[in-house]
Amino acid sequence: MPSLASYDDCTIWYEPTGEGEPLVVLPGGPGMDLRYLGNLGGLDRHRRLVPVDARASGRSGVPDDRGTVSFVEQARDLEALRTHLGLERFDLLAHSAGCLTAQEYLAAFPGRVGRAVLVAPVGRAGREVDEAELAGIRAARSAEPWYPDAAEADRLLARGGLPAGELAALQRRLLPFFWHRWTEERRAAEYPAAWACAHPWLREAFYAGSADGPALAERVARLGAARTPVLVVAGASDGMVGTAPARAAADAHPGSRLEVFARSGHRPWVEEPERFVSVVRAFLGTDRAGTETAGWDRAGAGTA
Repeated sequence: MPSLASYDDCTIWYEPTGEGEPLVVLPGGPGMDLRYLGNLGGLDRHRRLVPVDARASGRSGVPDDRGTVSFVEQARDLEALRTHLGLERFDLLAHSAGCLTAQEYLAAFPGRVGRAVLVAPVGRAGREVDEAELAGIRAARSAEPWYPDAAEADRLLARGGLPAGELAALQRRLLPFFWHRWTEERRAAEYPAAWACAHPWLREAFYAGSADGPALAERVARLGAARTPVLVVAGASDGMVGTAPARAAADAHPGSRLEVFARSGHRPWVEEPERFVSVVRAFLGTDRAGTETAGWDRAGAGTA
């Protein structure tokens, strides 16, 4: 499968699939293997997906300098990919934590992205979860048979100070909160151990690029100045990050559109695949043959 040497010679793995105009795809995690994305609900029948393993994730290399794993620095890998593929401009889709890298790229390399899709973003320039909203989403699941165990894991995690092995086990017990409809079959199908983040230090290194206070205001202003048409997709039942980060991201991009899927959690392409593909196709505006699809205002004047 293809790979490239990025600006510092770190190997970046990507895995094209499907037909049509290229759509570069950034996974979340941080640190998740790109394979959890599958075919994005069948989107590969309409666009040539180019999912990319971030550095220190999946089958990409681990850099000598951990500072380059910051989502701010990873935007440079995306530019290296663009050059490697010989693309003047490209469309971009990102999920969860990958949306931070995507938004940094929009700001740092304006004009390189035609249209961007942010799916269940964690925020604009760092994690921006509304804890009250998240608690409400989780409490609304109290009638589910799995709720007592997941809620207990949530309480133990909130106490902190846990060894790495116990922490990972508790995080797996939280998984039902991340879905609109949870079944135990999802645990094996959606979360194979081989696809998980392999480096305990990666999360801290990735979020080292986060901003708050005056620095956050400056970063958000940069996002708005990029003027890239943006679609933001969220799941109403997303008990991982909620919908507040998606709403904040939509507000940061002028002319963006926010779509909240009522029957989805953190992975709407799995729970509502037909709607997901329809909404994304309409926004991107071309089918596999490059002809424009109906159902979207090409001027980018959506509703956030």
